[in-house]
Amino acid sequence: MPDFITLDALVRNTAQASPDRLAVIDGERQLRYAEFDALIDRVAAALQRDGVKPTDTISICALSSIEYAATFLAGLRVGVAVAPLAPSSTAHDFAAMVKDSAAKILFTDDFAAAAMKDAAIDPSVKRVALDGGGSGTAFSGWLAPEGAKPTPVTVDPEWVFNIIYSSGTTGTPKGIVHTHYLRWRQYGQLDPLGYGPDAVTLLSTPLYSNTTLVCFNPTLAGGGTLVLMKKFDAKGFLDLAQKHRVTHAMLVPVQYRRIMALPDFGNYDLSSFVMKFCTSAPFAAELKRDILARWPGGLTEYYGMTEGGGSCALLAHEHPDKLNTVGQPMPEHEIRLIDEDGNFVPPGEIGEIVGRSAVMMKGYLNQPQKTAETLWIDKDGNRWVRTGDVGRFDAEGFLTLMDRKKDMIISGGFNIYPSDIEAIASQHPDVLEVAVVGMPSEEWGETPVAFAVARPGRTLDPAELKAFTNAKVGKTQRLADVAIVEQLPRSAIGKVLKRELRDQRLALKAAS
Repeated sequence: MPDFITLDALVRNTAQASPDRLAVIDGERQLRYAEFDALIDRVAAALQRDGVKPTDTISICALSSIEYAATFLAGLRVGVAVAPLAPSSTAHDFAAMVKDSAAKILFTDDFAAAAMKDAAIDPSVKRVALDGGGSGTAFSGWLAPEGAKPTPVTVDPEWVFNIIYSSGTTGTPKGIVHTHYLRWRQYGQLDPLGYGPDAVTLLSTPLYSNTTLVCFNPTLAGGGTLVLMKKFDAKGFLDLAQKHRVTHAMLVPVQYRRIMALPDFGNYDLSSFVMKFCTSAPFAAELKRDILARWPGGLTEYYGMTEGGGSCALLAHEHPDKLNTVGQPMPEHEIRLIDEDGNFVPPGEIGEIVGRSAVMMKGYLNQPQKTAETLWIDKDGNRWVRTGDVGRFDAEGFLTLMDRKKDMIISGGFNIYPSDIEAIASQHPDVLEVAVVGMPSEEWGETPVAFAVARPGRTLDPAELKAFTNAKVGKTQRLADVAIVEQLPRSAIGKVLKRELRDQRLALKAAS
């Protein structure tokens, strides 16, 4: 690989070599690389003016925009870590993430601000409104003057690039820390995926997601063009793809399913596509097969964790007979399977998936115990990331996922932890106990369903409990349904048997 270079420096190199090349398209607005780099400088200079120093943190919670992208790159340019936050978070979690990240400035927009109006944010955290709305100081007024440049900062590869938050099973968000070195290991390897000056990448997933950054970073590193989509809809995606001659896109399975279901899908000219990507949720083999048959260009599925470790890639267009798998370990990534005692299992047997590579998180911010629980040390002292997933390798080294050891639900590409929802539902005065299970959904992949037991002498209304819970959880955590049961099935040691709940419900649906 080439010598270490920061992402913002690669953007600057393109701005100097090809100043008129399109960098970012946001609706009817667009910036060329020279203009984009100048905007990054103005944001970076404003950060320094406001006293933000290297290794400090800024947070961004907003819809994708040119200003969002420039602010992200500006933070990197002056050695500042970026904590992108989800507008779909609860107000409680949002406030906890801002506090945990120790953000000096919170960049937001009216969309996010409306969702977080009840969040208890420390008033000392400066707010800047990226859209110029009422959520803080207007971005245009906050910016340093035209032509301003920041004081140069030499970035240490071990400094924090970003903090990606993932909700924990205790309800406390976990900040996954990625260094500049980790990200460079990703964006420094642009081939054979075609990220170069001719790449036009359509981003329809939000910038707070690692899923999106996996495409955002290499596109800019290679001098390509980003097309931003604030909110996904299937027809809008195809309109943009055709209009801008898009070559690359990252989509989660539910997005692919909605796109492929459009009656007029075949009327769109998608011949410009070089590579499409998918990650974050189970990707059905029949859906992959449909995409390969009707959508030009390659299809790559990634399997891995935001925490890093080992990742797999399935180049579906090259291996149409392996669509039931998530592919093979990527170059320089090692993936093994272990049993309950931490022993490596032989080929063909089932085990928990662990992985290691140069692409591994530094840890969870301020949570050493959670970090220790996720990392596994083998007998030779090597660090591995535990996925909590169970799988099996076939004779050719392709990995098939069997099940998830954790109770995590993946709905529409988002990770949902049942215990977070259970904690809220249990607050209902008529609830004795409740278990939340991920049920199959054609639209979302999985959706959370609650099984609740009423307190003695009380009556539980499922619609009321559903409304009560959904009013208090994040948008992506909302229950799809509630079932009232007499008791929850448990093991001999008292553990709720969620598999039985899931199987019983599937059997009832099949019989109806």
